[in-house]
Amino acid sequence: MAKRKTTKKSAKSTPRFRPLAWVRRWLVRFGLICVAVIIGVVAVQREVDPPDTFYMNQEARRLGKIDHIWVSLDDVAPVMARSLVAAEDANFCAHWGFDMSAIRTAIEEGSGRGASTLSQQVVKNVYLWHGRSWPRKALEAVITPLVELIWPKRRIVEVYLNVAEFDEGVFGIEAASHHYFGVSPDALSDVQAARLAAVLPDPKGRSASKPSSSLRKRSARILDGAATIRRDGRANCFED
Repeated sequence: MAKRKTTKKSAKSTPRFRPLAWVRRWLVRFGLICVAVIIGVVAVQREVDPPDTFYMNQEARRLGKIDHIWVSLDDVAPVMARSLVAAEDANFCAHWGFDMSAIRTAIEEGSGRGASTLSQQVVKNVYLWHGRSWPRKALEAVITPLVELIWPKRRIVEVYLNVAEFDEGVFGIEAASHHYFGVSPDALSDVQAARLAAVLPDPKGRSASKPSSSLRKRSARILDGAATIRRDGRANCFED
C-alpha cells in the first residue's frame, strides 16, 4: 500500500503594523490633497473674485463693519494701476513673483523692506495671514509662483487693488476713492491716484486727502514713476 504524502501548509505571516510608515503615507496623501485644493482655488479665482480676506474679517469684527465693494479693473482709471506698480513693484512685469534684485538689495541692507512684490502681497492678503512667521513665508513662497503661472498680471493688479487697505476699515479702490475724494475709481486724477498709492503700506498712519509733507513728496515720486513705466513699457503686462 502506497504511503499517503502529507504536506505542511506554510502559515501565512500577518503583516506587521508600522506606525511610522502609516503616518508617512497619510502625510503624503494629505499633502497631495492640500496641493490639489490650492491649485483648484487659485485656478477658480482667476475668474471668480475671492471672498473677504482673513484680515478683512478680523477688522470687521473689531470695528463692527468695513467699507468694501469689489470693482473690475476696467472701471478703474488706468493711472491708478500704474501708480500702484510704480509705488510698490516697479519691476512687476519683469519678474515671476519674486524680484531677485530687490531681495538681494534687501539682504545687503539687512532689511526686508522693498523686497515683497505685488504678487507676494496678493498671496499674503488673499490666502494667508499677516505676520512674519516662517510657516507663512514658506506657504507664500509656494503659492506665489502658482498665482503668477495661472493668473495674468492684470488679474494680480485687479485683486490687489480690491483687497488692499487704504484707511482703517476701508478696503479696495472703490471704497477708497469715495472715502478720500468722493469720486468713483474711474474718475481718479493722476494726483489722486498717486496719493492713494502713497498711502501704502501704512494706511492707518497716512491720509490721501490730508497728505503730510512727506506723503506729498512720495506722491510726486510715484507720479513720475507711473509716467516712466508707461513710457518704457513696464506697464504693458497689465494695460489693455
